[in-house]
Amino acid sequence: MSERKKSLFGRLQRTRRERWKSEEFTELEYEPTTVKELLTEMKDISELIIDLAYSAVLFDSDEIAEEVRFLDVRMDKLNYDIRMMAMLAARTKEDAESLAGILQVAEAAETIGNAAGEIVNLLELSKKTRPLLPKILSQADERLFRVEVSEESEACNRSIGELNVESETGMRIIAIRRNKCWIYNPDANSTIKGSDWLIVRGTEEGYADLRAFLKGKVEVLD
Repeated sequence: MSERKKSLFGRLQRTRRERWKSEEFTELEYEPTTVKELLTEMKDISELIIDLAYSAVLFDSDEIAEEVRFLDVRMDKLNYDIRMMAMLAARTKEDAESLAGILQVAEAAETIGNAAGEIVNLLELSKKTRPLLPKILSQADERLFRVEVSEESEACNRSIGELNVESETGMRIIAIRRNKCWIYNPDANSTIKGSDWLIVRGTEEGYADLRAFLKGKVEVLD
């Protein structure tokens, strides 16, 4: 690799790291919102962050690992907001008791985020140990896969909901990489395009069916 390319690569890596580090060292500020909104975001992050953490290890991706660290920091801040809201709202013993359950849920969600952060820290192991991790994870019943969408596939320019991916194959699309951008936790309205890379979770059988469709080898999912 030329010195110019090495320099560019180094800047890109620093930019990724700076995103979560700058978020971590930003002064915490209480932002008034509803408990429902806070818990909903924490639930969404906790569902996504573990999948991303295992994806980072399985695909040896520092880029996905940085996103996990960013979401981990975001979870910490959401938990802070909920604790602040509880302190401001509790005026009596009864208020405190009613808010205790919410605080426990928030704390549990933050613990999930912290666990995901520990998983991606495995990428900092020595090069000799690092290749063993994908082999170990590949033994699970439900696995993570990565597949590129062919320009010839009937999936191109159609939404995930329209294709009924999960109901037809049992596979869940947890992330889409489009050029240099990532779409995490895509919903039913998210559109699939040719040359997208998908990270999906499910069984070997379901992946075989989905892959055949995404590669244009079959015209419909069944």
